[in-house]
Amino acid sequence: MNTVDLVIGIDIGGTKTKIGLVDKAGNCLSQMYFRTKDHPDLDTYLEEVKRSVDGLMQELPQKPNILGCGIGAPNASSKRGTIENAANLLWKGSVPILEKLKEKMPMPMRLMNDASAAALGEMLFGSGKNMTDFIVITLGTGFGAGIVANGKLIDGYDGFAGELGHVDMTVGDGRLTGLGVRGGLEAYVSATGLKRTIMYLQSKYMDDSRFRNIAYNDLHGEDITKAAEEGDVIALKAFDYTARMMALALANFTAFTQPEAFILMGGLTNSGKWIMEPLNKYFNEFLLEVYKGKVKIVTSGMPGKTAAICGAAALIWENHR
Repeated sequence: MNTVDLVIGIDIGGTKTKIGLVDKAGNCLSQMYFRTKDHPDLDTYLEEVKRSVDGLMQELPQKPNILGCGIGAPNASSKRGTIENAANLLWKGSVPILEKLKEKMPMPMRLMNDASAAALGEMLFGSGKNMTDFIVITLGTGFGAGIVANGKLIDGYDGFAGELGHVDMTVGDGRLTGLGVRGGLEAYVSATGLKRTIMYLQSKYMDDSRFRNIAYNDLHGEDITKAAEEGDVIALKAFDYTARMMALALANFTAFTQPEAFILMGGLTNSGKWIMEPLNKYFNEFLLEVYKGKVKIVTSGMPGKTAAICGAAALIWENHR
């Protein structure tokens, strides 16, 4: 039987853990997911990861030659192999996830902040292929950022560079992020932040809206997009509010490294024009004159459902080019 070189990509999200087998071209040949929060015990969680990987390998028509495993996770230190006090995960403190998973799956393994892994994925497989300066923004349960400057991923002294979701946007007078930062960006600009904005706007305005009869926990991003398509005033205001906050943040971040582009990925980007049109409008308003017309906002060049998996796999593929 012929063999095929593959890398295991694992994206640990606050809601879902996505796992896939990725080839050298960035194609995810087999994938699955399970709910992260269904496994509050770390050991049980890692057993589920191993079970899932074994299942994926059995599905393949060719015998896989596994080169290693890349893991993207929030608040992950690439230097220590730990997840540190992640706001959207149930395991608190310093979690030695790399060491523990290697015990169950002995192989070359790398861990990195999920957004930084996504940036590496865009550089190898996606929209960043021909760029040396760009910032990947992940818009899922939280807000993550992976920064590439002068062709190099900015990892930081301790592996925590790019925690831009916890930049205070309101000078200490706003919503709390999961890490307790008042007015932090991800409390506004994320799938969760959009839901919080819907609730806020309903208290501020009296417009009729489908959301007045929906509890917070029953509200989903796709519902907000559908409502915008139907002209729901609260939904349209929510996208405008979110886009304005994100545009101000991206304009500020431009001054750090002057990226050629911001590459957006994650659930919030599925809202399409409802988020992208006001975002581009406000972004061009907020940019310093010297940057106007020089910075693009684009979406991920990796397939949406597997982008985070491919980003994680890029941690290993980077060493096999």
